[in-house]
Amino acid sequence: MANWQRFVIRHSSFVISAMTFSYRLAWIGFRSFYALYFRRQIFNAERVPNTGPVILAANHASYIDPPLVGSGLSRDINYLARESLFRFPIVGAILRSWNAVPVDRDGGGARGLKKIIERLHAGGGIVLFPEGTRTKDGNLQPARSGVGLIVLKSDAPVVPVRVFGTFAAYGRAQKFPRPYRVAVKYGVPMDFSKLRAEAKSCDKARLRGIYQQITDEIMAAIAKLEAKAD
Repeated sequence: MANWQRFVIRHSSFVISAMTFSYRLAWIGFRSFYALYFRRQIFNAERVPNTGPVILAANHASYIDPPLVGSGLSRDINYLARESLFRFPIVGAILRSWNAVPVDRDGGGARGLKKIIERLHAGGGIVLFPEGTRTKDGNLQPARSGVGLIVLKSDAPVVPVRVFGTFAAYGRAQKFPRPYRVAVKYGVPMDFSKLRAEAKSCDKARLRGIYQQITDEIMAAIAKLEAKAD
């Protein structure tokens, strides 16, 4: 058996059967590419539930962040993609087979929000970025309140996730990714049941405050993660 075949088998042997054929191929491809080209490290992936709804809330430094977060897990994950990309038949079909959720440019439209909640209520996992957009300097950015709304609309646990090295590997100013070491660290799941209960009876002003409070707590948890196993 060739070395590349041993590599693929070793790095794909624990893929769960729920993955579609297209998703499985993409999972193997991204996982292998990150391991070979970026010398990717994965820390504490066992903290993410293998089944049921889960929100993976990660910092955002590069276009390579979403598949990095998803390929570190043994379950399929839903991703956000610009709605305009689905207008192209072939591209749209591929994105749908990869569990992509169509959203508007800012990711905050009503239709996109509805689809995200539907995926979570169906028991899916989804990658969200509380910062809303990629960092311009490699540092963590202030959190937007939109993720707080999604957390309240679902019963899913929230796993804070931090990616390392992706800004240096493929930041905004780079035209092509360079082979810089990257890592992804999964934190301890967060429970927002108390705030969900309070949100059911509070006034609108407090509700908006809860949205932001949830997002700020998530970003604080992301900031505490270090590139090492706990």
